[in-house]
Amino acid sequence: MDKTITFTSELYQYLLEHNLDEHPVQLQLREHTATLESSSLQIAAEQAAFMRLLVKMLGARKTLEIGVFTGYSALTVALELPEDGRIIACDINEEWTSIAREFWRRAGADGKIDLRIAPAIETLDQLIRDGENGSFDFAFIDADKASYPDYYERCLTLLRPGGLIAIDNTLWAGKLVDPTLNDPDTQAIRRINREVFEDSRVISALVNIGDGMLLALKQ
Repeated sequence: MDKTITFTSELYQYLLEHNLDEHPVQLQLREHTATLESSSLQIAAEQAAFMRLLVKMLGARKTLEIGVFTGYSALTVALELPEDGRIIACDINEEWTSIAREFWRRAGADGKIDLRIAPAIETLDQLIRDGENGSFDFAFIDADKASYPDYYERCLTLLRPGGLIAIDNTLWAGKLVDPTLNDPDTQAIRRINREVFEDSRVISALVNIGDGMLLALKQ
């Protein structure tokens, strides 16, 4: 018997009305991004509220973000970090991240966000070489799906015990359960879900929020 309810438009609106406490600049950024052709790349508003809670519960001070887009998720995390907190944010797109920089500045959060414009694998490998292993509290992965397993392994190395990884799009619009779909992205999502579920180094939960969020708590 199914235990997860189906969301109608009315129920989803109710969820938003009782779930969001956005900073004014967060709202401005979310509304601006909604006007862009690639707006579907932005996380859902209720995911941002959930991430805010997770970061607060962790007492996070040092975090990673793999895939920035226009900066909504990074801004969400930055606003919950203490004044000396920081995010190392990885992306390769100057156009989208220029929007992010502007809204971060408007919110007064730009000083907490260290944006690295380079392939994320290179940035993560450099952090490992620099001896940053075990020093991060939280990591959010929302970038090219084929690289999810590689991002996961590096983020797990960089996280402290008790740190949390959140991986977006892990229900993949329901395409995972269609056996006729075997494109590289779909296969990569199936792989990361299976590998994290079977990974004894973490305690995991696949959560039905947005397009799915996979949580992995490092033991």
